[in-house]
Amino acid sequence: MTANKKAIVAGGGLVGALWAIFMAKRGYDVEVFEQRSDMRIAGYSGGRSINLAMSERGWKAVRKAGIEDKIRKVAIPMYGRMIHSLSGELTFQPYGETGQAIYSVSRGGLNLELLRIADRFENVKFHFDHKCRGVDLDNNIAAFEHIPTGDRIQMQAPLIFGTDGAFSAVRNSMLKRPRFNYSQSFLDYGYKELTIPATDDGRHAMPNLNALHIWPRHNFMLIALPNADGSFTCTLFLPFEGGEDAFDHLNTDDEVMRFFERNFPDAIPLMPTLLEDFHHNPTSALVTVRCTPWEVAGRTLLLGDAAHAIVPFFGQGMNAGFEDCTILDEMADHYGEDWGRILPEFSSSRAADANAIADLALNNFVEMRDLVADPDFLLRKQITAHLHEKYPDQFIPMYTMVSFSHVPYSRALAEGKAQDVLFDRILAIDDIADSWEDNPSVDAIFHAWRKEFPN
Repeated sequence: MTANKKAIVAGGGLVGALWAIFMAKRGYDVEVFEQRSDMRIAGYSGGRSINLAMSERGWKAVRKAGIEDKIRKVAIPMYGRMIHSLSGELTFQPYGETGQAIYSVSRGGLNLELLRIADRFENVKFHFDHKCRGVDLDNNIAAFEHIPTGDRIQMQAPLIFGTDGAFSAVRNSMLKRPRFNYSQSFLDYGYKELTIPATDDGRHAMPNLNALHIWPRHNFMLIALPNADGSFTCTLFLPFEGGEDAFDHLNTDDEVMRFFERNFPDAIPLMPTLLEDFHHNPTSALVTVRCTPWEVAGRTLLLGDAAHAIVPFFGQGMNAGFEDCTILDEMADHYGEDWGRILPEFSSSRAADANAIADLALNNFVEMRDLVADPDFLLRKQITAHLHEKYPDQFIPMYTMVSFSHVPYSRALAEGKAQDVLFDRILAIDDIADSWEDNPSVDAIFHAWRKEFPN
């Protein structure tokens, strides 16, 4: 191991642990600093989590890390959305073609596995209970505080990677530099984790284990993702303030129960710990972070949420962070680990895709909480499937591009906007709801649209 093959990774979460594995495989001496205690000893603290939805971009990363088989064993395939109406009726909406699925994975379970894999490398050293206090970017020195004792240390390395999340201390050091662009925006919505436990005999309590369950209520929603033990991790997305359907109006047991009786009556019998979970688990915020550039001097780089935190409504936050790792690893192969060239090029080329998936995630919130129950939306989904089946090389649904391919997010967003134009034109046909399958105008509009918006 040469003297300059050293790296500091600030943040031992999902992206940090994964990137430590990639760097260790390249022979780098990696020092990983994590603010939390070692979850292999202390356990994973839930209560404010949203289950991960692993899609193709994430699978590629864990495949390269060598842990795909282990994750597959505990991942639950979700082949579509199961929509719960207010009256309790269920409607299934597939995500893609037959057999295509995104996978529900425990955030804590995946993080634990990544830590175990990384720790098997002799050239990876973990420092838990260490909070990053900033980086001297001119000299590539990172400062950390040992939380239990208050002791501070400084570490220097040729490479520093900031994987310390949406409120990154590494990024805060970059904020002090000229020409660093940064914005953060919060939704007026918060989220709270709730639980649907497995039945006493270990079976799942919901009618379909292999689906992402959604209770869309126009301005808010409840979702539930399955776990390997038969339970479901639920997340309530609700405005912080405003009217009776907001977190600031749900303080007492009676207020919480009336809210659920009014909006999610079929969920109440499935949630025996509803009141305990609601009062015990925190109400967390939803933030989008955008910044450029992600690197300084070809030596320090932001990855994952530190560079591009997004809201969870497309299930791509972790997938996008993992894709950062695979793209960066491929660039290291291509440029022979010339990091002075790799980091600036990665930063400049990846930012457009990060901004695109941020926009897509925000747009998908409206779709999940409102449009999934709208007749025009459902008609669009039917026509989407029809066109993809009839013209598989010319028409790929935007959701398929995001979740089941490695098409850049920016291209998927552009194609999605073009597809909106197509559907607006098709839905303008009189009586299209009754005649779209055999209506020659649909094909005519499609071919004209494809000329206007070529692949």
